Amino acid sequence: MTEDTIHSTWGDWLVSEIEQTSPDGVSIWYLGCNGFVVRSATTTLYIDPYFADASPPGLVRMIPVPMNPIDATECDGVLTTHEHIDHMHPPSYGPLLDDGGMLYAPSACYESADYHGDLRVNEDQREVIAAGDSFTVGDFKVHVRGANDSDAIEPVSYVIEHDTGTFFHGGDSKPAAEFEAIGDEFDIDLGVLAIGTVGRVYHEAENETRSTKWYMTTSESVEAANALQLDRFLPSHYDMWKGVLDDPKSLHEDAASFEYPRSLEIVRIGDRVDLDSTGVVPPSSHR
Repeated sequence: MTEDTIHSTWGDWLVSEIEQTSPDGVSIWYLGCNGFVVRSATTTLYIDPYFADASPPGLVRMIPVPMNPIDATECDGVLTTHEHIDHMHPPSYGPLLDDGGMLYAPSACYESADYHGDLRVNEDQREVIAAGDSFTVGDFKVHVRGANDSDAIEPVSYVIEHDTGTFFHGGDSKPAAEFEAIGDEFDIDLGVLAIGTVGRVYHEAENETRSTKWYMTTSESVEAANALQLDRFLPSHYDMWKGVLDDPKSLHEDAASFEYPRSLEIVRIGDRVDLDSTGVVPPSSHR
């Protein structure tokens, strides 16, 4: 069990489900941790894919590995929010880009990645991005904006526009001054923010276990969602690491007194939501 090990708990079921789907608009699958697939009829993006077993006792993965990237045949681009290993993980994104497509990541991801090994993507497939940039991938317009993650060197967030609507991914950001400006600039239909508890985590480099806060609390995340003026808020990362797990159901009470978000999308690993409508879309085998 290492950071190089990838073994899909579900075989190729999820990636087959994704690639046989031709959305009328935009469909989004939660890959667990902070990973997502954003797919239109013509374009497929992966955001922060991480399919490793992790490295206990420091990082104890609490959810299944939903897919092996070698089984994927459709990927036009991978968006990375920061250099941490569960976001910038070459064994996870490398196979996705074997047949083309670009890796979009801040400079720190290339120069100071937590993963120590080959980047597994050709130099001509590496695009350095920074807050304020915009670029197009297929029928998606991607805007790079700032984020607030004191544990990262150069964190960014992404706003993805499509004719169907607008999707926001905040990476592992905590409440950020930029969020109000982002909320004023874009009409965001669905936004992702990472949540977790403050818990005791073993830190291998220092050989110590200490209180650790990696993500926003539920109450902080609702304040961030309100600043971003999210119509729908989808919490992420709460399911991943032993010691900092959280229960997103408490968000219903936290959000009750705020204007935004208008609604909550509570999903589990492997779930699909559509950008233009609320609720989890069952897999094809369950309809």
